[in-house]
Amino acid sequence: GKDKSADKDEDKKGSWFQKLRNTPKVEEKKRETIWDALRDPKAEQVTKVNQYIWRAALEVLDFLPVKSVDPFSGLIVTGYGTPPGGNRAYRASIFVSDPSLDARSLKLSLQTKSGPVSMSTQRAIEESILTRARQLRKQADQF
Repeated sequence: GKDKSADKDEDKKGSWFQKLRNTPKVEEKKRETIWDALRDPKAEQVTKVNQYIWRAALEVLDFLPVKSVDPFSGLIVTGYGTPPGGNRAYRASIFVSDPSLDARSLKLSLQTKSGPVSMSTQRAIEESILTRARQLRKQADQF
């Protein structure tokens, strides 16, 4: 016959698992980050990124080694790199979230090894990317 203590262990496991499965989930509020776009369960929809902002970001930040690029989600992640003539290493996460060529389509997160950079530095880089994107669009319109 079957060992009765094994039946008891199985009953304990079964009831424990049943309790765990029936426990209501706790809803947590969390702040949004650039990574939320990748965690979205409805992420089957492909983000249409602005090709000029995308190319401009890669050109303006070409001194940074690219770690990952996903044109379908609009995300570019770099490693640390030092700009020409600079002495501080930076890394960036760039999120191109929209097909329109405007500032709302671009989200940039720029860090040094000691933490985030100033907002003025970040805005200057964003403006450089947007200016280059406009130049690229103007060149494309000439053809």
